[in-house]
Amino acid sequence: MKKSDVLSLPSMPLQSPTYPIGPYRFFNRQYMTIQYHSDRDAIREALPEPLEPAGDIVSVQWLNLPDGEGFGAYEAAAQIIPCTFNGEACNFVSQMYVNNTPPLAGGREIWGYPMKFGKASLNVNGDTLTGNLEYASEPVAVGTMVYKHDPFRTDLSREQELLARRQVTLKIIPDIDGTPAIAQLVGVKFENIHIKGAWTGRARLQLTPSVNCPLADLPVHEVVGGFHMVTDMTLPYGEVMHDYLVKKS
Repeated sequence: MKKSDVLSLPSMPLQSPTYPIGPYRFFNRQYMTIQYHSDRDAIREALPEPLEPAGDIVSVQWLNLPDGEGFGAYEAAAQIIPCTFNGEACNFVSQMYVNNTPPLAGGREIWGYPMKFGKASLNVNGDTLTGNLEYASEPVAVGTMVYKHDPFRTDLSREQELLARRQVTLKIIPDIDGTPAIAQLVGVKFENIHIKGAWTGRARLQLTPSVNCPLADLPVHEVVGGFHMVTDMTLPYGEVMHDYLVKKS
């Protein structure tokens, strides 16, 4: 294989790349997000500088992604911390768990999403939208929400703003000697967002302490509520917002 061929590969291994070249379009991407009040000191500890907390609100989010171009079908769960960067409102993706290799590898290698393998699921059980997350064969998170109790709501501006808000990740990739080769805050903004449906309602959230899936380190003090969305969107490449390896003059 020639050098030009190597440099044209989208990902490893060379015989069968794990994911293709993006951007990546998602169809019928379904969310359940449960917002809650948590501990301010724990939130500050979970945010890498120079990000600043935007209050005491945290959310746990379940995603059902049945049709992701280049990635296939998978499900995920994530913990999101609202924050600011130089005054801009952002969402820091603190933890994320997925059940499929291509998005796990691509998410970490391209955007720095903090993805680990976990068994997440989002389903409708009777009259309840239910999210579950298992890690190391143990249940670590359960979220429930009433199912479509406001079906005739037409104002989707809040959901549109949340989806358009910049997502921030901490991308750390070690060099061959174990020292950081890349240490960056990366920003990503979804594009071509089409909200097919959005609902709000009462919700509950239970987090169980787990050493390698520590969602409960940001404890649930009081649940604010939940929202449920079905969308199409494009995940583009991101940008470097802050480089920890660049020395200030």
